[in-house]
Amino acid sequence: MKQNPSHNNRNIISRMSDCTLCPRECHADRAAGQTGYCGVTDRLTAARAALHFWEEPCISGTNGSGAVFFSGCNMRCAYCQNYSIAHGRNGREITVERLAEIFLELQAKKAHNINLVTPTHYVPQIIRALEKAKSDGLTIPVVYNTSGYEKTDTLKALDGLVDIYLPDLKYYDSAISRKYSNAPDYFRVATAAIAEMFRQVGPPVFDILPCQDSDFSDSANEDSDISETALMKKGVIVRHLLLPDCAQDSLDIIRYLYETYGNDIYMSIMNQYTPLPQVASIPALNRRITDAEYNAVIEYAISLGIENAFIQEGSTSSESFIPDFGGEGI
Repeated sequence: MKQNPSHNNRNIISRMSDCTLCPRECHADRAAGQTGYCGVTDRLTAARAALHFWEEPCISGTNGSGAVFFSGCNMRCAYCQNYSIAHGRNGREITVERLAEIFLELQAKKAHNINLVTPTHYVPQIIRALEKAKSDGLTIPVVYNTSGYEKTDTLKALDGLVDIYLPDLKYYDSAISRKYSNAPDYFRVATAAIAEMFRQVGPPVFDILPCQDSDFSDSANEDSDISETALMKKGVIVRHLLLPDCAQDSLDIIRYLYETYGNDIYMSIMNQYTPLPQVASIPALNRRITDAEYNAVIEYAISLGIENAFIQEGSTSSESFIPDFGGEGI
């Protein structure tokens, strides 16, 4: 039986005064104005809310995904592609009521879904906003777009409110996750989180849309049972961004996901890593992924028999994937 989300929330809301929402468990009193590891207090802050066309085809569709980019992040990776907001420096403070209005405004703009980008540290507020928006007429699917570094009990509070989970699985090797994200337990934590996500929403469910253009190709295998005309309504897509000199890590992640879930989830294997100014002093990260590196990973996915995977075609590494966080729609 599904939990009623409204009964989940009381304990999770109280955790803002001794914050243990994420695996960092920094115990900051965010309700009193302290900033947590995420870089923000409990004041709900977002940097952009707009139709977004740069997700996987079954998320962006033809009209765009209704993406809300929240400020702050519990990962704070050295190479972060959304650096200006992940460190809590950009964004505008809003109320829960305003966030609910934003969801409805995006629906009115014909967004295919509500896309919560880096939402972990605001889960209590997001729950309240989603409950209000749904009571006021929100009907489109809700996407939880996350680094994957999540606590399962925090995710359980979202059961029944989220339709699509879009987590990263960034690292397999704890030495790499420690080095670049100060998270040696990343793989253990993220895989437990993905298991909880899958428990909640199960195998993918799609609607059919007119064909669209995208920087993603549908599959590592031409025998995939969906095409670019499919819009996800429910399910899990696990993203993996290739990093320079981390090819074996990528192979290990892809093998783990396929051995664990087969074709009951989708993978998104991405080559869009962009070395931004903050990695200039980290030589290993200060370059883009080569075609040879990416092709080797895709060929490995094909050799395993993976059918349900999105891949990126051509040279997609570009700062054009990084939106303008100037407060649009907030």
